[in-house]
Amino acid sequence: MHGGEVLIPITIFAGGFAMIFGIVYLKTRQNMAMIEKGMNPKEFANRPAPYKNLKWALLLMGAGAGLFLAYMLDIYAFQSMWTETYNGRTYRHHDENPAIYFALIAIGGGLGLFGSYKMEKKWWDDNKERL
Repeated sequence: MHGGEVLIPITIFAGGFAMIFGIVYLKTRQNMAMIEKGMNPKEFANRPAPYKNLKWALLLMGAGAGLFLAYMLDIYAFQSMWTETYNGRTYRHHDENPAIYFALIAIGGGLGLFGSYKMEKKWWDDNKERL
């Protein structure tokens, strides 16, 4: 290894160590702050997550719907075809729009998460007195 190539493994190791140390340090500080205020940190660690699978399902369904919509728009709405002649043969090329794929995947996933949030908030509001 020469020069800058040595820095890559050192940086990866130092970054991983700093990340793990930071997570443990901040979790400890959070627990200590809760104890100082008279709260039990273990009580909040065991809170129910009733719609965890629903959240993932809606996220993935929204992202899939966004990807499908982007594909349909790319094929049918934004048909920018161009032809090229090379050695006497004509080739048709489809001009791709990658930005629309990323945008609609993010929008669909965001709508899925928003729907999950609304359902979970309704559940928490309905069951507030039971918890």
